Amino acid sequence: MTPPSKLKQLLQIPVIVAALGYFVDIYDLLLFSIVRVPSLKYLGVPEARLLDDGLFLINMQMAGMLVGGVLWGILGDKKGRLSVLFGSILLYSLANIANGLVTSVGQYAVFRFIAGVGLAGELGAGITLVAEILPKEIRGYGTSLVASVGVLGAVLAYFVADIFDWQVAYFIGGGLGILLLLMRVSVFESGIFKEVKEKPVARGNFMQLFSSAPQFFKYLRCILIGLPIWFVIGFLVSLSPEFGQALGIATPIVAGKAIMCAYIGLSIGDLSSGLFSQLMRSRKKVVLTFILLTSLLICIYLFVPITSAAWLYWVCAGLGFSIGYWALFVTIAAEQFGTNLRATVATTVPNFVRGSVNIITLLFLYFKTQFGIISSAALVGGITVTLALLALWKLEETFGKDLNFLED
Repeated sequence: MTPPSKLKQLLQIPVIVAALGYFVDIYDLLLFSIVRVPSLKYLGVPEARLLDDGLFLINMQMAGMLVGGVLWGILGDKKGRLSVLFGSILLYSLANIANGLVTSVGQYAVFRFIAGVGLAGELGAGITLVAEILPKEIRGYGTSLVASVGVLGAVLAYFVADIFDWQVAYFIGGGLGILLLLMRVSVFESGIFKEVKEKPVARGNFMQLFSSAPQFFKYLRCILIGLPIWFVIGFLVSLSPEFGQALGIATPIVAGKAIMCAYIGLSIGDLSSGLFSQLMRSRKKVVLTFILLTSLLICIYLFVPITSAAWLYWVCAGLGFSIGYWALFVTIAAEQFGTNLRATVATTVPNFVRGSVNIITLLFLYFKTQFGIISSAALVGGITVTLALLALWKLEETFGKDLNFLED
């Protein structure tokens, strides 16, 4: 295949629309972390409760993503990838408009949960669709393009939240989603899925993932390799104001700016990991490299003396780059399983990783009472990295794998 024809196949409408969809998804997903402090202060939350109430709302959002991951994954395998791309974006767009209208923490929690349900479907359905419509030789380029464009939604969220108040930022996110919904009218369904739809085979059976020990452990490994990614985003970056204080940095850290820096790094990392994977003809070697880099930068963030806010933002950018195997991690999950379970896996896996924040939070808060914020973060980070490395060790290499197969 010549380079021009590769580019033409890569820049198909479904790939572009999936990338833009993930862009809006990330905008909405990270917006709460960016406007956490001003929105909670507006609702009358005292300073001493900002961290605890913020973690509560993040956990509500992540709980919604756990529910949504299963819901949209099953729907994607039963009804098609497009049903998820249409339904999920409509739900989270309306929910985020509602987030701008809340008047209490209780209302905020309900709408963060609903938004989480909607947000859960976007990435998995997009990656599944792109992986199935592109030739296996350029599949990695396509999924990396989706992720590297998508994560820049966090950058837009930072600037929008910086220019407008938090309510308007939510309204803009909801409006962008509805506009994108109109663009999706021209997207076509995966040919591989259309073929399977005509066959008498069970599709979207979530419990099939637990039908045997090898099946379950393969699924579990797909989840575990992504744990360090969300530890970095959900804790080190999102709670950077609190870590900045604990590290003794005089200038207050702005969470939105730290998130923006991390996601610029993540965009570059996603693009780089996809390119390296194509060049090295391996998924596992590249993921291993990025996990080891993540562990190094976690140590730098927590234990190397950082004397200024500027340096902390640079470290956040480096952490973002190091977890830039996000697209590769979801691609690996999609490639491990047959077409009749692929959307279920590719949608639930990243959302179970995001939902792991609930467990990580409990561990973090427990260790925090024993050892303080820095040491507890190091312990939890060490656990996530260790589990990821053990899981990666036993996973099948899937580079160049033909995806036209079924799970028995």
